Amino acid sequence: METILGLCIGIGLSAACGFRVFVPLLVMSIATITGWFEPVQGFEWLAMPAVCVALGFATLCEIGAYYVPWVDNLLDTIATPAAVIAGTLATMAVSSGEMSQFASWASAIIVGGGTAGVVQASTVAVRGVSTATTGGVANPVLATGEWIGAIVLSILSLITPVLVVILVFLILVLVVRWVRRKKRENLAESV
Repeated sequence: METILGLCIGIGLSAACGFRVFVPLLVMSIATITGWFEPVQGFEWLAMPAVCVALGFATLCEIGAYYVPWVDNLLDTIATPAAVIAGTLATMAVSSGEMSQFASWASAIIVGGGTAGVVQASTVAVRGVSTATTGGVANPVLATGEWIGAIVLSILSLITPVLVVILVFLILVLVVRWVRRKKRENLAESV
């Protein structure tokens, strides 16, 4: 049961990494420092105040960069592999001690990295549609929704992980449907 709960937390944190790379790690660091969260062995560095400050600075820089026109689209090329790595680390930090080291890393890469990659790819697709249809005017609205989503998912992942897994699934379904609808509308308009 502890393994499943750890994977649920990891899925939520990884999905949040798909929205913003540093937000979930910052939330984990704050939760570790305040005693709300205890990472697995090897991730005690999350409790270091210097790490928390560095993650806070990185978070502010990342959030701010998404408000700069065209930089947001360029940042997605860097953020995609970074989100996969952050999702893997976030999942590994909550992995159960019941699993072997190999199984923990394998599940962190597949579940954590995979979830972060899918969410990040979805945000890239949504931003691409937004840029194509609004010339990037709507991108700041998307950026705001993404960082708020990252914060909410990160916090909820530590409080109600099973609910977050359901929420992540629903969000992905809605995003895929929205992107498909927009692509069909754009295709119909161009014909």
